[in-house]
Amino acid sequence: MICDNREHILVIKLGALGDFVQALGPFQAIRQHHQSAHITLLTTSKFSDVAAGSDFFDKIFTDVPSAWWHFGERSRLKGFLNRSRFTRVYDLQTSRRSSAFLMMFQGFNPEWSGIAKGCSHPHDNPSRDLMHTIERQGEQLHMAGISNVPAPNLDWFDADVDHFSLDENFVLIVPGGSARRLKKRWPVDKYIDLANNLLLSGLLPVLLGGEDEKDVLESIHLGCSQARNLCAKTNLFEVAGLARRAAAAVGNDTGLMHITTAVGCPSVVLYSAYSDPVLCGQRGEAVNIIRRDSLVDLDSNDVVCALKNVQGR
Repeated sequence: MICDNREHILVIKLGALGDFVQALGPFQAIRQHHQSAHITLLTTSKFSDVAAGSDFFDKIFTDVPSAWWHFGERSRLKGFLNRSRFTRVYDLQTSRRSSAFLMMFQGFNPEWSGIAKGCSHPHDNPSRDLMHTIERQGEQLHMAGISNVPAPNLDWFDADVDHFSLDENFVLIVPGGSARRLKKRWPVDKYIDLANNLLLSGLLPVLLGGEDEKDVLESIHLGCSQARNLCAKTNLFEVAGLARRAAAAVGNDTGLMHITTAVGCPSVVLYSAYSDPVLCGQRGEAVNIIRRDSLVDLDSNDVVCALKNVQGR
């Protein structure tokens, strides 16, 4: 039971990675608006380290029900919400799932910013689903009384990457993405062409991705043996650290590219017709988005030119 007299705020952001990165600005704005409050983040365990490193939150709670029929998990969350006595909730997930959490409160309803039926501070713009994530969240917070949502200061989002023994002449390659949406990926043979072109230009290709993308990264490494394959060898802070030191980055529309762009790495992001950069495109100081209906039609030479342009070379 919470016994102090501070205001108690709950922020909800469950994922995915790109969405979480694009919520860092709103997280910072909420922290600045409620400077003396105790702020809890409700998220999933894979984002807890980044959330803790941000210093935007006093507590991080990750015991989120993985499915509605997991009654034990739902009961634990319901107990936590009612013990914590939150006075205001910022639901930045704004999904049917997160909106249902409002119904878990018993005997009182906290102020609620989101889209839950009957909430006190609804984001009721009928065009909200046509807005880019960053503008949509900014407008949601504005309607809840937080008028200033600037780009976040991400100086904390960094790591020592000397143990990878890379000099400054390397380019990050992020060839993976959701296994359920393979049409968002540029073909492996195109990435092999790109990697070999980079080597001819004196730039070392460095392959990034998780264990689920092992086959893709190994195939590229097989076609370009001089590339460095860092599959499953980096945490999110190290990805940010590598991006800060890389000459550039190129990859599909996937979460790691939101990190590279957010920390200022000159980045080229590849989109097919299966995702829309107008709604979720990466933002940053130097971002070049290339979109084709089918990424099969995108030539590696076009990507090389785009990389040179985004680097100002």
